[in-house]
Amino acid sequence: MCGIVAYIGPQQAYPILMKGLHRLEYRGYDSAGIAIQKDNELKLYKNKGKVADLENVLVGIDLSGTIGIAHTRWATHGEPNDINAHPHFSYSKNLAIIHNGIIENYAPLKSELIKRGYKFDSETDTEVLIHLIEDIQHNEHVQLPEAVQIALNQVVGAYAIVIIDKQDPDTLIVARKGSPLVIGIGEDEFFVASDATPIVEFTRDVVYLDEEEIAVVRRNQALKIKTITNIEKTPYIQTLEINLSELEKEGYEHFMLKEIFEQPRSIRDSMRGRLKASEGIVLLGGIKEYQQKIVNAKRIIIIACGTSWHAGLVGEYLFEELARIPVEVEYASEFRYRNPIIYEDDVVIAISQSGETADTLAAIELAKSKGATIIGICNVVGSSIARATHAGSYTHAGPEIGVASTKAFTAQVTLLTLMSLMIAEIKGTLSRSRFNMILQELDAIPQKVEQTLKVDDKIKEIAALYKDSRNALYLGRGYNFPVAMEGALKLKEISYIHAEGYPAAEMKHGPIALIDEEMPVVVIATNKGTYDKVVSNIQEVKARKGKIIAIVTEGDENVKKLADHIIEVPETEEMLVPLIATIPLQLLSYHIAVMRGCNVDQPRNLAKSVTVE
Repeated sequence: MCGIVAYIGPQQAYPILMKGLHRLEYRGYDSAGIAIQKDNELKLYKNKGKVADLENVLVGIDLSGTIGIAHTRWATHGEPNDINAHPHFSYSKNLAIIHNGIIENYAPLKSELIKRGYKFDSETDTEVLIHLIEDIQHNEHVQLPEAVQIALNQVVGAYAIVIIDKQDPDTLIVARKGSPLVIGIGEDEFFVASDATPIVEFTRDVVYLDEEEIAVVRRNQALKIKTITNIEKTPYIQTLEINLSELEKEGYEHFMLKEIFEQPRSIRDSMRGRLKASEGIVLLGGIKEYQQKIVNAKRIIIIACGTSWHAGLVGEYLFEELARIPVEVEYASEFRYRNPIIYEDDVVIAISQSGETADTLAAIELAKSKGATIIGICNVVGSSIARATHAGSYTHAGPEIGVASTKAFTAQVTLLTLMSLMIAEIKGTLSRSRFNMILQELDAIPQKVEQTLKVDDKIKEIAALYKDSRNALYLGRGYNFPVAMEGALKLKEISYIHAEGYPAAEMKHGPIALIDEEMPVVVIATNKGTYDKVVSNIQEVKARKGKIIAIVTEGDENVKKLADHIIEVPETEEMLVPLIATIPLQLLSYHIAVMRGCNVDQPRNLAKSVTVE
């Protein structure tokens, strides 16, 4: 969602901040702003729109200075406009703040500050926070770090903040709770950002702030960290593993297209060092210490949001079929508020691309409080979920810049497949021959995904026929039901066409009323499992003049006779079909969105990392 970048050091801040804002554009935003300090002057500029719009406003303005903060905002409190954009000044204009997250008790705090004579320019909770900090600073007669500490003990909600002080041009105050912040350590300089993408170009050494920590970042001094309860902490420096090339389009028109075509590699990377098919070995080192807990679990609960929830649905089929463990898949946002029944011998698997999803983090804390074992699956090293769980595994998909998730989904499904196979082997719920056969087929998946990508030109032709559709229906059974839901979500996210994914058999219980000659119906009809039943569902659609786009196994003749369009994919094990069948659906959504003139990488109203509830 919102993006933060800040700098202090010997270099000019403006180029670093603007480059950082561009790196953060993938997160989704509706306004941008910047504040730079030189001598005793704090210059602040912000406006609704894109970072490029901000740059145009700043042409010809002297923005020299070696300390500054910048922000991209995704609106929560107050509509997207110039006034609500960040940074925000304090009442005296001595302080400026950028903020990710939500201050839930901003209304009573604002009322109290108004009684004390404060006036507000914006509708934001962020302006309330900076006024509160300044009020404490003056009335309690304390230095800014102490004022921030006192204020943060009064607020309820989530925050990642950076504060700059006009009266102290050598210091940034940084703090976080429930929203990520990383501090990059360079040669006599510091970089602050909401994730590592703006930092990797300048340094590999980073410190991830933990919950309720405050950092005092001073020029030419060592980084100091303490908690909001005044406990000093020793900074733990980690090394970034991101390559700069992963943050560039490398000749592709959009990041989404690049990331779709990266999937042979990202799936292989998710298996690297974990799958040794020729030796019949699956080993996930990150969960080895807790593998017996999973083996003995009477129930697995998978919690996730959005695309990760769809990956969790595939995981339900995998664990129940292979490891014979009952699985429930929950929306994290509902799970945490439902007063769920959680037992100490439950295993909770939390899935998140960013590792920062607010609802998933809150659900983790709830499950931990009940004594459950928490296993994390995420893509971002050092993320909040990685630190909050008992154990887990990284997907190693590499940075995913496109807001609509593609390679993260297949990487998550890959990891769930490995995990369920590993537990199945320990439990003895698979024969050795069957186990080895699945391993061999899984090892071949990257090559089969590469083969599937060759249908891109054909999918582009199909997309041209249906780009003006207003609705679409996606159908699948078994392992392909979650794939249908994910395909529909992709179309909604980036093309703004209404689409729904359904179990194919459920079509008769409502959605069949929507089918006419204007309705494209995408059916995953590979030749495994309930294939004959899916063929019957296709016949039901055709009887009502629906247009069928079918994903079929190479060589299929039955569906070919019925469908308006077929897209062939390589044959594989039924449980591995989602890793292949999802590729054409991603491409179909992509090409339709491009043809409709949509912003594929940054769809309207969406954010990459949903760090607010």
